[in-house]
Amino acid sequence: MQKMWKLLPLVAAVSLAACTKPADTAPKADAGAAAGGDSITVKIGSGAPKSGGIAHLGADNEMGAQLAINEINAKGDLKIGGKKVILELMGEDDAGDPKQGTTVAQKMVDAKVVGVVGHLNSGVSIPANAIYAAAGIVQVSPSSTNPDYTLKGNKTPGGSVSSYRVVANDIQQGSAIGKYVLKQGAKSMAILDDATQYGKGLADYVEKTVKEGGASITSREALTDKTTDFKGALTKLKAENPDYIFWGGMDDTGAALSKQMKELGLKAKLISGDGACTTKFIELAGDTAEGVICTQAGAPVSKMAKGAEFSANYEKTFPGKKVQIYSPFAYDAVYAIVNAMKAADSVEPEKIAKAMAGVTFDGLIGKIAFDEKGDIKGGVITVQEIKNKELVVLDTVM
Repeated sequence: MQKMWKLLPLVAAVSLAACTKPADTAPKADAGAAAGGDSITVKIGSGAPKSGGIAHLGADNEMGAQLAINEINAKGDLKIGGKKVILELMGEDDAGDPKQGTTVAQKMVDAKVVGVVGHLNSGVSIPANAIYAAAGIVQVSPSSTNPDYTLKGNKTPGGSVSSYRVVANDIQQGSAIGKYVLKQGAKSMAILDDATQYGKGLADYVEKTVKEGGASITSREALTDKTTDFKGALTKLKAENPDYIFWGGMDDTGAALSKQMKELGLKAKLISGDGACTTKFIELAGDTAEGVICTQAGAPVSKMAKGAEFSANYEKTFPGKKVQIYSPFAYDAVYAIVNAMKAADSVEPEKIAKAMAGVTFDGLIGKIAFDEKGDIKGGVITVQEIKNKELVVLDTVM
């Protein structure tokens, strides 16, 4: 897979080798690009976990970005400053870890990427953005939902917003989850989260909405994003007998939780956010996935106008792989950066960041436009239920 992703044109290297001008008099390309005759090669970064328990989600994001890169390069009509632009994706493994994520961010800055698609996890995106902002680089996350990612308001040296996302946030998602269970007549809920900025943050908004709606929180416990044994926590919850158990975490851990709920005979219904609303969750949870409720911060690929076409291309390009959840959003994140590049008519990161505020286009996921903080306008939350090993849409909430 890695080899496939790296089969990108080496135009810059070939052209530079053929250049006859002395190095000190050769024309310089904008920052983030390698000059080569009538073309330039421009790097766009992709930061996501490609190792660990959610490596499949990181790969999904990166593959979505790669599809956009492939498509744009195949068309061959992207020109900036009169020169043909060839895009190259720089994919890096942040392992879903904040510390490794900041190392990756600095590596991308040093490599002179002109923009970044990522990161997957909110807990990585938030500290990484401070590094991108200081370097004048715009970051567009396809999946980080914690409100703090944009609320921190990091600006580039030129005063432009650096953090953008093409998904709704957890204020919206937590509210949608809470309102859903209340609508179902729930009187009580227990909350478990993985203590990450994503899991804890989403759980906070779920708890707030449930309490405001008059239902009780029987208990709340923080675990970790590496927890695989939930039996101690579940034994306690079985005695409490809540109507719902909310899991604030990812699909690998959520699947273990689902299995152990059945093993211990809990009657509560499991509900989770987008971290566990994936095809991988269904695979890992097996029969216990049936009836689980989950939400997605955006529309599922099955409901996108060109979703079937995207999925077919994805499976053709990456044999044996299926869309997990946010690859369509990573695809559009690339197009957002490219549209800003076009609007600026430049591959200088600072100019791209400045132009991003005005970007608007009809993307794969729907209408793309951003508010003054960098949040997508009109973000939706989709509530789904797993039935017969498929995600079935129950409701869409603005």
